[in-house]
Amino acid sequence: MRKIHVVEDEQGVRELLMRYLEHEGYRVFPHASGEGVLEAIAQHGADLIVLDIMLPGIDGLELCKRIRAKHSTPIIFVSARSEEFDRILGIELGGDDYLVKPFSPRELLARIKAIFRRIEQQGSEPGTTQHLDLTLDLAARVARVDGVTLELTNKEFELLKYLIENKGRAFTREQLLTAVWGYSYVGDSRSVDDLVRRIRKKLDGVSAVEVTTVWGYGYRVNA
Repeated sequence: MRKIHVVEDEQGVRELLMRYLEHEGYRVFPHASGEGVLEAIAQHGADLIVLDIMLPGIDGLELCKRIRAKHSTPIIFVSARSEEFDRILGIELGGDDYLVKPFSPRELLARIKAIFRRIEQQGSEPGTTQHLDLTLDLAARVARVDGVTLELTNKEFELLKYLIENKGRAFTREQLLTAVWGYSYVGDSRSVDDLVRRIRKKLDGVSAVEVTTVWGYGYRVNA
């Protein structure tokens, strides 16, 4: 049984998500604040974390940093704040997804299932993918340029991997959202722009691999 930690200070929301996810067959560990979450993860394990940003005491962004220092567990941020800064910072700190309140538990469930499907697919991927001077170790989830490790978040790795596996082919933002997030995305497609911007910054001056813009359409990796 997959284990999900729900870190949410609003009791009504926390209990609703707990009941809904338990009904779907998950074991849920509820937390009203960030205190004790790391200890609970160490004790019980975690397959995914639903993490509110606005928490009493330690906030969700700081807790994400602490979790990422020890674990690669997928994290879905939830927040009543829809500011672009929070969304971008949450993903940059290692979040795998971001939901703005109010949201439907069905939408959260769809994103959780998409993440688990992606993890299962990754587990069956052998070997490496290489393009020019860049090598992606699919098992270790590590990118290297001429043997030197390139620090990428999970989402940056997945987007770069998808573009490299389809190098020379252009994709719309919506196609990339579906491919990387694993669900049919409705709403703000700027998440792709954020990822591309960060990937370009990390590749610039380091690798011959380029993520280019196809104006009026989307992005592709140079063949």
